[in-house]
Amino acid sequence: MRFMMLMIPLGYETAPPDVQLDPERVAAMMRYNEALKDAGVLITLDGLHPPSMGARISFATGEPIVTDGPFAEAKEVLGGYWMIEVPSRAEAIAWAKQCPASPNEIIEIRQVQEMADFPPDVQAAASGFEKLKT
Repeated sequence: MRFMMLMIPLGYETAPPDVQLDPERVAAMMRYNEALKDAGVLITLDGLHPPSMGARISFATGEPIVTDGPFAEAKEVLGGYWMIEVPSRAEAIAWAKQCPASPNEIIEIRQVQEMADFPPDVQAAASGFEKLKT
């Protein structure tokens, strides 16, 4: 099973574009990332720039409307993610619990939808989806 572990650093929603990272925290996170890799469960990972450098496209009016960050209504935003492959939700939780997160960080775990999770009509509608992935 594939799971995405989403890092939610509280307060990141107001971080400036030039946010400075603590080298000691980065080193601790790199040790964790290496442990995921060494265990053979890591698929990919990335950190994300703060929302002040992002944009949101909404479709509430039926037309795309672009709003540049930061976003006034944001309460929690993503700071990065890991994609892992483990046998169970419990194992994904066990890996998340080992993360050297600070007290102002939350990790949300979400299982990736597999085509087999859907009924045949949805699978047919998504025919060719696997070819889109690199």
